[in-house]
Amino acid sequence: MTQSFQLPLWLRRYDRRCLSQDIIAGLVVGIIVIPQSLGYAALAGLPPVYGLYSAIVPVLVYAWVGASNVNAVGPVAVTAIMTAHALQGYQHLPPEQYALLAAFLALLMGALLWLASLFRLGWITRFISQGVTAGFVTGASILVFISQIKFLIGANLSGSTIIDYTLSFINRIHTLHLPTLMVGALAFGLFFINRYYLKRWLAHWLTLKTAQFIVRLLPLIIMIAAVAFSLILDFQQNGIAVIEYVPAKLPHFVLPFSDGLHDVLSQILHLLPAAALIALIAFVSSNSVAASCARKRQEHFDTNQELKGLGWANMIGAFFQSFPVVGGFSRTAVNADAGAQTPLAGIISVGVMAAFLLLLAGYLEPLPYAVLAANIMVAILSMMDWDTLKRAARSDKTDVAAFLTACSGVLLFGLNTGLVLGVLVSFAGLIWQSSHPHLTVVGHTSDGHFRSITRYPTTQYSNLLIIRIDESIFYGNAQPIRHYLERTLAAQPDCKHLILMLSAVNNIDLTAQEMLLLLNYDLKKQNISLHFSDIKEPLADKLQHSVMMKNLSGSLFVSTAEAVDTLLKEESVWSPMI
Repeated sequence: MTQSFQLPLWLRRYDRRCLSQDIIAGLVVGIIVIPQSLGYAALAGLPPVYGLYSAIVPVLVYAWVGASNVNAVGPVAVTAIMTAHALQGYQHLPPEQYALLAAFLALLMGALLWLASLFRLGWITRFISQGVTAGFVTGASILVFISQIKFLIGANLSGSTIIDYTLSFINRIHTLHLPTLMVGALAFGLFFINRYYLKRWLAHWLTLKTAQFIVRLLPLIIMIAAVAFSLILDFQQNGIAVIEYVPAKLPHFVLPFSDGLHDVLSQILHLLPAAALIALIAFVSSNSVAASCARKRQEHFDTNQELKGLGWANMIGAFFQSFPVVGGFSRTAVNADAGAQTPLAGIISVGVMAAFLLLLAGYLEPLPYAVLAANIMVAILSMMDWDTLKRAARSDKTDVAAFLTACSGVLLFGLNTGLVLGVLVSFAGLIWQSSHPHLTVVGHTSDGHFRSITRYPTTQYSNLLIIRIDESIFYGNAQPIRHYLERTLAAQPDCKHLILMLSAVNNIDLTAQEMLLLLNYDLKKQNISLHFSDIKEPLADKLQHSVMMKNLSGSLFVSTAEAVDTLLKEESVWSPMI
């Protein structure tokens, strides 16, 4: 048997003591995510049953290939709204054709993730800052919340930005359907109380674990009650939109392509940018939650294996009526809290989904869309990551700018533009920080160290100037560094030796070497010697044959203490600066 057809490692080494925990977690997750899956499919513009389809085959594939033991893959809000956004030009198509396009989008997304795993591109996520990710998710969450208002009030609103939805709401407010609003508002209130207050209330009378179980199960109970009231009061007859038809069958094999090659190529060209964007966001979010769980559980986690797992889950799922899926924060939290130990819990949750589809799917037909929308709207509130903005405001203004740019960009210009703007601002902040390095004059402290003179009481010497550079020196910051050195030297006219502490410098590029060489020549004319101290060995090896080092007027010292001791002994007259 070849390696590619071996059982996954977790299954070959399965500990039977984990079986009961995996079974319980699988049952809990399978029951709890049913209403979520239905709602996210509707959010993507698909019939609700496709949410259940997307939580079957992709979960099985991820259990076989994925990197995490507890990451719960399935449809989530962000990928659902991004799917709807990518396919907004196809909403006029019949549901079956629209579903094929959603599956094709999952195929493209999965192929990109898989290719990224082959080229081991997991490191790319390091360049998407937390501010950008949080801002994008928050902006997308606000759009998701607004987009569901149309189901909650029964008015036909449309748009892709907050401006579009506002104008649509103003123009169509007269079409508001009062019975739908009453059902939606009641459901929203119940879901809201359940998510944010009920556990606290129940904790006074029940154990925390029991309270948590009730809170997680209640959304399904609310939906069952909504179905019952819909049948009793005949919601559909009163103009309240309901699901109407849910086929009692498992997802089947389909080719997610149009008939002609020309149509396929056209769809690839049109959907590839959106697929790349969904792939990026999907991987960033899924990788973060999976890696976090692995750290807490002290388990090995391979970023590139996660890319492969998500890629194959989406590619194979696309042939079984799935739209783009990813590891979800709430799903994974429920899975871990319920005691899942291995991917077997996910496989058991698939069994729950399959049983529900075959035995109970028909009972969902009277479920009002207003109830699904209310569930999504309450769930989406927790995804608005204002805490990250608050933390960034206290410590990192660059991430504040990236958050606000990504969030406002999504709201005003759409998902794609918002993310690009956020990334650009994040990179601009990185470039600005690199081009404005931290430099400080250091002095000798009483305990023998060399510290910043602005933070510690130090001894300085009139003929020595010691400056620490806390950044690699490159073409973007070479001139600002030189200007700082010249200004500081001008303030110390008796200086004969300039010592640059390079303990924090990892690289000096060709432009920076040229700057230091010219500085060295200019200082030489002023009878000032240029010295380097604390230079890292790899950097010293790189520079040892450079023109700059060969023409250095001073010396290269292992430590700043050695530099000070040596140079002070060479000077016939020196004195501390008072």
